[in-house]
Amino acid sequence: MSHPLPRFAVMQRDAWKLARCRHGDGSLVDLFFSDQPADIARAKAMCRGCPLARPCLEGALDRQEPWGVWGGELVVAGRVLAVKRPRGRPRLRPAV
Repeated sequence: MSHPLPRFAVMQRDAWKLARCRHGDGSLVDLFFSDQPADIARAKAMCRGCPLARPCLEGALDRQEPWGVWGGELVVAGRVLAVKRPRGRPRLRPAV
């Protein structure tokens, strides 16, 4: 005799279907792991309003993800950063 799953277990099992980033074809990987500020901003915006943003970020921090946008935050070396520094050496003088 099979016992039905408790309601919260069913919700947890099916929660991944609610993710705004879920396309199933891998088309968003480049967006969520990009070095480009515009792509990072777009990925963060996709996470806004997602019901899984918090558990997504918590999971990434628990796993110490090396980089990417997780739960609407930029994660680098397992830590949340406000902005990603561009590649290369910083300018000696600010651009005018």
